[in-house]
Amino acid sequence: MQSAPDRPTTSVTRGGWWWSDLRPLVLRLHFYVGLFVGPFILVAAVTGLLYTITPQLDQILYRDALHVPVGATQLDLSEQVGAAAAAVPGGTVTGIRPPLAPDSTTRVTFDAPGVAEGYGRTAFVDPYTGRVRAVLDTYGEWLPVRAWIDTLHRNLHLGDVGRLYSELAASWLWVLAVSGLALWVVRRRRRGRVRRTLLPEGSARGRSRIRSWHGSVGLWASVGMLVLSATGLTWSNFAGDNVGALRSALSWTTPSVSDELPAGGSAAAPPTAPVTVGTTADRVLAAARDAGISDPVAITPPSEAGHAWQVGQVKRSWPLAQDVVSVDPGSGAILDTVRWTDWPFMAQAAEVGISAHMGILFGIGNQLLLVALALGIVVVVVWGYRMWWLRRPTRPGAAAPGGSQRPGVVSLAVVGAVALGLGFFFPVLGVSLLLFLLVDALTQQFRGRRTAPDAAMSE
Repeated sequence: MQSAPDRPTTSVTRGGWWWSDLRPLVLRLHFYVGLFVGPFILVAAVTGLLYTITPQLDQILYRDALHVPVGATQLDLSEQVGAAAAAVPGGTVTGIRPPLAPDSTTRVTFDAPGVAEGYGRTAFVDPYTGRVRAVLDTYGEWLPVRAWIDTLHRNLHLGDVGRLYSELAASWLWVLAVSGLALWVVRRRRRGRVRRTLLPEGSARGRSRIRSWHGSVGLWASVGMLVLSATGLTWSNFAGDNVGALRSALSWTTPSVSDELPAGGSAAAPPTAPVTVGTTADRVLAAARDAGISDPVAITPPSEAGHAWQVGQVKRSWPLAQDVVSVDPGSGAILDTVRWTDWPFMAQAAEVGISAHMGILFGIGNQLLLVALALGIVVVVVWGYRMWWLRRPTRPGAAAPGGSQRPGVVSLAVVGAVALGLGFFFPVLGVSLLLFLLVDALTQQFRGRRTAPDAAMSE
């Protein structure tokens, strides 16, 4: 036999009058928003799960491009860049990544005709023989499959319109996690059993069993949901711009090196001939090594005259290494240096959080944790829909989850103020939350008018 529906009234001594007043609204918010946003969160979880395993997919699909037999001596970068340029005619070098390991290839990336916006054409060169093993269109350091899955996760390959899906999912994920956590913990506290809060009830049946698993898994996954939501919003369209503006206002941005060449420096136009680029890269890399910049590194030539080259560490696993220097290409002098330790704490925290979100902070352990979290989110969403199906309305005008109780004026004013504040900083969340409050108020008003005549007739 199914358990009785949640009642809108709870013990005031356990949750306080404010919780007794707000609980029905929170329950309806969790229920209806979950119904609406659940598919978006489900898609984000599945595509995020696929993204998490892309490092292993890359090693399988692009093994010949990534790995070479270890030789005796590596060629100079000038020779490797020359070989890469021959394989990418008409391209301009935009970045060079020396081998990560003795059996790794050198990556030389070009801005080339026919390459999609934001992408580069990368030649993978055997550092011992100079043979180009593959030429692939890459997105930053991501290879084609990873780049495709990354775009799928961010916008479903629908451009700016698709980015609304991911922003909607990231915006509401933390709200659903917090509201669900509040509903679950307060409910279980009334029963006085910690085990029934942390673990599902093995003896429960029917909808009670599903709710037990939904709540317990959601409890364990809630911290991960909050981290994914916070870091995911930094990439979003509207909220991401606001986060960036806030970081700038509070000086939490990632510091950058000055790449202006001093007066009398090598202010000529950036070299474009492959041999010249490669020779300069050798000189610049040697200077960076002397300045303490260790592997893995990325070498970036200037795009305009009067600017220096940059060499920066690109280690995003723990402990992170993000030191970067700007180098005068003519003299090899170090012009400016920014160390990882120079970053503001909040900029470091953001970088650590993003690396964790991408599954690269702690290697395979980070990946396994994200896989478990993604599967947990999938299970929570699916069980949520299963609970809705079991208690779906079977007649018009059936009571909504949380009943028809409306919050008091003070509680509603507080919630409305929070919604307005969120709407300013997180527009997608704020607009949809205000829309929910409006629809909920109208629905409860309509239900109240319908029940009033029924009550009068029964007297």
